[in-house]
Amino acid sequence: MPQKIIPVVMCAGAGIGLWPISRDTMPKQFIPLFGRESSFQRTLQLLSDATVFDRPIIVTSAEYRFTVADQLQAIGAQAEIVLEPFRRDSAPAVAISVELGLARDAAALIGVFAADHVMQNGKVLVETCARAAAVAAQGRIVTIGIPPSCPSTHYGYIRPGAEIAAGVHAVESFVEKPDAVQAAQYLADGYLWNSGNFIFDAATMRSELEIFAPEIMAGARETIARSQWDLGFLLLDAAAFAKAPKMSIDDAVLERTQKAAVVSGHCGWSDVAGWSAVWELAAKGQGGNVVEGRGYVVDGANNLVHSDEALVAVIGLDDIAVIATRDAILVTPKAKADKVENVVALIASNGEAEAGAHRETQRPWGKYLSIDLGARHQVKRITVKSGGVLSLQKHFHRAEHWVVVRGTAEVTRNEETFVVHENESIYLPIGCIHRMANPGKIPLEIIEVQVGSYLGEDDIIRIEDIYKRI
Repeated sequence: MPQKIIPVVMCAGAGIGLWPISRDTMPKQFIPLFGRESSFQRTLQLLSDATVFDRPIIVTSAEYRFTVADQLQAIGAQAEIVLEPFRRDSAPAVAISVELGLARDAAALIGVFAADHVMQNGKVLVETCARAAAVAAQGRIVTIGIPPSCPSTHYGYIRPGAEIAAGVHAVESFVEKPDAVQAAQYLADGYLWNSGNFIFDAATMRSELEIFAPEIMAGARETIARSQWDLGFLLLDAAAFAKAPKMSIDDAVLERTQKAAVVSGHCGWSDVAGWSAVWELAAKGQGGNVVEGRGYVVDGANNLVHSDEALVAVIGLDDIAVIATRDAILVTPKAKADKVENVVALIASNGEAEAGAHRETQRPWGKYLSIDLGARHQVKRITVKSGGVLSLQKHFHRAEHWVVVRGTAEVTRNEETFVVHENESIYLPIGCIHRMANPGKIPLEIIEVQVGSYLGEDDIIRIEDIYKRI
C-alpha cells in the first residue's frame, strides 16, 4: 500500500493583500470568501481523502489557536495543532514538521500546503499529490507546478528539466518573479508557476536542511524537545524557536538542493493574493460584476463590490473593486489592487489601528464588537458561544452594565452567582470580581456598557481563566 502523505497546513500569514477584510486579527485564510467555508476549511476538506492523506498537522500562531480549533470542529476535522510563538518564515516551520512527521513514521512523506490558497479541482489535486508522493518516496522534494494561464509577473516560475516519471520532471531552476517580457518568454518556454505547495520524503528534507541550513534544523530539534502540549495544542518553546534563523524554505533548501522535482497540476490553483484574484474566482452577475452584500452597480462592468453592512452604489465605472467593512473602505482599480499592501503600510505608519485590527475581536469564548466609543464610555456587543466562559476578572477604572438580548447568562459577581435571562440586566461596579458564562445551547448575546476614566483592554486583571491566558 502506498505511503500516506502527512499534510502540513501553514496558516500563520496575515493576507494583507485582501485588506480591509483580511487583517492581522483575522486573516484571509479564516474568512469565507467563496461560499460558507474559509479557505483553511476548504483546504482541510481537500486533504481529507484517507486513502492518500494521514492526519494533518496545522502550523499557526498562538493568537489564532482557538479560531483554528473552532473551524476544524465546524467541519468535523481533527488535526495536530502546532503553535509558533512568533513568525519565522517557512523554513523553521518545515523543519518542525519534519521532526513531528518522523516521530510518527521513519518513512514519513510530508506535504506542505498553504491554508489561504484555492484549488478549484479537488480531484485533480488529490491525483497530483499521489503522483508526487510516488516520486517523493524515492528521496525527492516535489513541488506542485501550475501550468500558466497568462504571462503573470506576480508569481515565481519553475523551469522543468528531464522527465523522471510520468508528468514529473527534475527542476532545472527556480526563478524569481519576472518582468512582463520575461514572463511572456517563460510562458512560451514551458515554465510553470511555483505554487508554493510541495511534497517530500521527511528524511530527505531533514538531510538537506542539515546540509544547507543546519542552524534551522538544530533549532527545530531543540524546540521540539522543549515544547509541551497544553489544551490540545503543541506550544513551541519560544527561546529555542528563536534560535532558528528566519528564512523561507525556498531560500534554505529548494533553490539549492539537487533533489528538487516538479509535478504539473491542472487543479485550478490561485493564491488569492489580491482583489483581482477574488473577482476572477467569484461567480459573475450581469455585466461581469461581482456583488457581495448590499451593493448595486449601474452602467458599470467587471466590478467587485463587497459590503459587510453599508449600502454601496457604483455608477458608470468599470474594473474597480470597492470593499467596505464596518470601519474601513477600499476603492481601487482592479489592475492596481497589488498596491494594497503599500496603502496598508501607509495607514499603519500613521498609527491607525484599522491597518491590522478589526472592530470585531475574536476570543476563545466567542467575540465582541465595539459599537460606540467615547471619552468615558464604550458600548460592546458580546457573543459567547455555547459552553464559553470568560475569565474571572476585575477592573480598576471602569464599571460595566450587561444587558442580555439573547440566550441565558450565568454571572459571577464577587461571592454571588446570578442567572440572567433575555431582557434582564446586571450591574458590575468598579473593582468587583466577575465572570460570565453561557450554560445554554444557543449563543449568548449581550450589550455591555462600560463607564469609567480608562477603557483600555489592558485594564483586565485576570484571576482565573480556563483558556490559560493569565
